[in-house]
Amino acid sequence: MTTPLRTAAPFTVGFDLDMTLIDSRPGIRAAYEALAAETGVAIDADLAVSRLGPPLVHELREWFPEEDVARMATRYRELYPVLAIAPTVPMPGAREALAAVRALGGRSVVVTAKHGGNARLHLEHLGLEPDALIGDLWAEQKAVALRAEGAGVYVGDHTGDVRGARTAGALSVAVPTGPCPAEELRAAGADVVLDGLAAFPAWLEEHRAGLAA
Repeated sequence: MTTPLRTAAPFTVGFDLDMTLIDSRPGIRAAYEALAAETGVAIDADLAVSRLGPPLVHELREWFPEEDVARMATRYRELYPVLAIAPTVPMPGAREALAAVRALGGRSVVVTAKHGGNARLHLEHLGLEPDALIGDLWAEQKAVALRAEGAGVYVGDHTGDVRGARTAGALSVAVPTGPCPAEELRAAGADVVLDGLAAFPAWLEEHRAGLAA
């Protein structure tokens, strides 16, 4: 009797979205400026986009009293598809990073603090095609999705992404393309710090080869 060959389960790599796969600063700036114009609240949109990473409500609490935050979050998310999708561009190396995972037989999943519906609009608009998308998770909460998807690597630009990877038991690969410089990412416990996603395909190939050795 012939025993069928077992096919190895694909490996999974998780990616953050804002300032990891996409540069959403122009669109987010436009959304904050529109919210400021509607409400008369002087939101410093440039400051807001300089610290992307945490959930929307964290930033809104810097500008609005707590009792208004939920309402402002709803309004911001209404403005977002109209103002924030078109100006957003892929980060350098984003397409190549996703392609590298696929070329080596792996799966890619996006795990982000961004509202899932808006995250999907970004991916569809830019033609970025991960195998799965999970939104509305920040920092250690990301570990829930990373574990569920079986991610062994998580790539992000924020110390919150490092914490999420470590909580999940995944290798933390960090890129200093967002608000956190390389030294801060290393201090937070990143296992690998790359200059940017352009360096990811070569790193992944070497990493996978090392696991197979």
